Amino acid sequence: MSEPAAPLWDVGNGQGLRQLSELGVALVLSTLIGWERAAQQKSAGLRTHTLVGIASALMMEVSQHGFTNVLGLDHVSFDPSRVAAQIVSGIGFIGGGLIFVRRDAVRGLTTAATVWLTCAVGMACGGGLPILAIAVTALHFLVVRGYPLLTARLVPDRAPSVFELRMTYRTGTALLPRLMEICTRRGFRILQVKVDRLPGSTDPAARVLLELEGTSDTGGLTSELFENEGVLDVEMTAATDDE
Repeated sequence: MSEPAAPLWDVGNGQGLRQLSELGVALVLSTLIGWERAAQQKSAGLRTHTLVGIASALMMEVSQHGFTNVLGLDHVSFDPSRVAAQIVSGIGFIGGGLIFVRRDAVRGLTTAATVWLTCAVGMACGGGLPILAIAVTALHFLVVRGYPLLTARLVPDRAPSVFELRMTYRTGTALLPRLMEICTRRGFRILQVKVDRLPGSTDPAARVLLELEGTSDTGGLTSELFENEGVLDVEMTAATDDE
């Protein structure tokens, strides 16, 4: 005959200060990883990574402490590693949804990898291995932030990068063709053009999105575009890496 189940609110039954501390460590570390992704304006950012880390930690806690009421029964076999294995398999669905192909270029691989890493960090926290979780979080920042700088030094001849150029300009002066000519003259190839007219009759303006590809200096391009009378706003953002 098995012992009676522990009370629902029993803090000693795998839901005490140690377990709450492990969830707290998972929260902090996954938030740091998500903050870095959000700073890079990636599709999976702060909330996604934080939720993945906390959920993974909680599932590990359940794996270790969630079956104490049935332990000791003759017909029950218990393998805590089975939950961890299912977490690793399930997180692949989230990572796969972040990867897409655009113009024969695969994008989203780094973000998908960080989601997978955040899952592992959360599992380590939930499994009572916070030191390993902190070490892997530190390695994440080393790889994601440090390796691009190292690559730029080792491989100076970079492949063409893709940029998104957003401009607001006054309409009615055939300004857009001249602005596009500046882009091509400076060595950028125009991949896509999208123009939206902004409401307003006193000073009609339009917003244009140019997707550019090239290796030239983007600062010089934006400065020259600003020199044209009628250009109200210029914003250049990178959209080239595999993240």
